[in-house]
Order: sequence, then structure tokens, then C-alpha cells
Amino acid sequence: MTLSLHGIALRYFVEVARTGSISDASARLHVAVSAISRQIARLESELGVALFERRPRGMALSEAGERLLAYAQRSLLEAAHVMKEIGGLESLHGSMIKLASSEGFAADFLPTAMASFRDQYPGIDFTLSVMSPGAATRCVRDGDADLALTFSLAPEKGVKVEHTERAPVYALLRAGHPLATRARVSLADLRAYPLVLPAPGTTIRQLIDITCALEGILLDPDLTCNNSGAMYRYAQKSGAVMFTGLLSVRDRYAGDGFVMMPLTHPQMRQRSIQVQTMAGRELPSAVRAFRDHLIAEIARPKPGGDGAPKAAGHRRRRPAA
Repeated sequence: MTLSLHGIALRYFVEVARTGSISDASARLHVAVSAISRQIARLESELGVALFERRPRGMALSEAGERLLAYAQRSLLEAAHVMKEIGGLESLHGSMIKLASSEGFAADFLPTAMASFRDQYPGIDFTLSVMSPGAATRCVRDGDADLALTFSLAPEKGVKVEHTERAPVYALLRAGHPLATRARVSLADLRAYPLVLPAPGTTIRQLIDITCALEGILLDPDLTCNNSGAMYRYAQKSGAVMFTGLLSVRDRYAGDGFVMMPLTHPQMRQRSIQVQTMAGRELPSAVRAFRDHLIAEIARPKPGGDGAPKAAGHRRRRPAA
């Protein structure tokens, strides 16, 4: 029954499942439609079940197809790692780790974590794809990435959460801002000052919009942007208030003259950081090692030691006192 469960048949099956169309899979794989159709028919014949429901607008996975897709994605991902590691079975040399990340981690945290990991294992190579939180989760679930580092507002299906912790949203203010000496601030406090808001669709923007709707607050930003690096630089140059998670700026905000200010709204504390892998997958040694390294970097003591860094600017002024 399993004669066709090899690389070519699984690759064709996975591509049809992803595209929902044999013709689209043919175009992506540069393989004849007839060849793909034969492999799918052979799989279905040997398994004795229909893997797809044929519909006028494409092909949708059956329940059996969903099960096979999960197996196929794990199998193809593990095969890629085996091929990469052949000849170096006693070490991590030669391994490739595919990462997917939401944009907030890509400017500073993840590059630093990758560089420090390669100091220990110089033979490791990385690919990093930056995308929305939901897309990063789908990348891991579909076998296009080994690990995802992303923000989440709710449980996700098809992935294993290797590590999670709360990731509150903070207001990032310059140390000389009129509100910088407060213990915490509200959105109502901030609306009188220049603001930078992330683009709709990000987890931070979702939480801000929910809070504004619940409390009847209207924010009028100077800048709306889908790039955290550009927002950070604008806030640094203009004095506008930016909203961010701690991990995204942890190693640079104090040196850049910013204060991390907690927000009063409980909604702004409902977000989590997650390190995600494909559910049911046995991770290769290189991926396990980087997963552990990443979790250790996330858990590294935060400025101030209490997880709620109010005033980095104040800490920087102490030596001059």
C-alpha cells in the first residue's frame, strides 16, 4: 500500500494540496499535468481512499488527504535535513535551518540570535523569511520553515508551541518626553502627542484598535507604517510615540535614548510570543539546538530585571549623578 509514498509522489501531492489545482501545481513544478494526475491517482488507488474532493473551482483535501498532507510535509522536511547532514552525522556542520518570523523580530533580535548561534556552530546556515504572524505560523504548519518566531493572540492549529510567554505592548517614548517620568500611561494620555502606529493587520494594531473601540478613544497618528525599523527611526528622530514589544527593541532602546512605558489597558497585555514547530515532527539536531538557543535568548534577563522596564533613560543617567 505504501509503494508510492516516496519523494516524487509526495511532492506532487503536497503541491496540489497547496494550490488546489493540478494545473497550478504543474505550472509551479514544471511537470506535465498528466504526470501529476497519474501520481495522485496511484496514491488514491493504493491507499484505497479519495485524497481530494473534485470541485468546479478546484480540488479540496478530503479527511484522508488532510492526514496524508501532515505526514507528507513532515516527511519532505525531514528528508531535506537528512540530505543536508549526510557526511556530518556527528556534528551540526552543514545543516540548514529555515526560519519564519513576524516583522518585529527581524530588525534586531533574530539576527543577533543567529549570529551568536553561529559563533558556536559556524557550519550552520540560515534562511529567514519575514511575514505576518499568521503567515509565519502557516509556513511552519505547511513545512516551509523549521521554526517560526511570532506573536499570537489565540491558539494555533497544526503547530507545536515550543515556548510561549506574555509579550505586552509598551509605549516607546524618548527619555525627555513629558510623560516619561510616569509609572504607566493610557492611550488617552498619549493621544495629545505625536504618534506612530503600525499598519492594520499586525497584532499591536489589532490590540490598539480593540482598546480604542472599547474606550471610545480616537488616535490620529503622524505616521502609519508596516515596517518597525522605519517606525523606530522616525520615533527616534521626531520624538513621536511608538508602540512595540520589549523583545523587538530590548538590546537597543536604552542606548538610543528611549523609555519603555507600560500601558494601563489590560487588552495590551494579551499578546504572547511563540516559538512554533510543525506538530508531530521529530526535529533534527540542528533545529533542536537552535530552538533551545532561541528560547534561552528570549528568556535572557530584561533591563531592570523585573520584566517591566519603565525608564531606560533614567537608568542611563545614574552614572552621571
